[in-house]
Amino acid sequence: MKKVLTLLGVALVVFLILTNPNGASGSVQNIGNILYNAAQSVTVFFTNLF
Repeated sequence: MKKVLTLLGVALVVFLILTNPNGASGSVQNIGNILYNAAQSVTVFFTNLF
């Protein structure tokens, strides 16, 4: 069952990239920005502790 769900997930990602590459790249950029901002916030927090 896990293999089937993984395969379906990969197929969905490939389908989305092929049908809407601009939207897919925008989503990846947004996720990257969220992770970058979170890392910056954690860094600022620990910097302010010391």
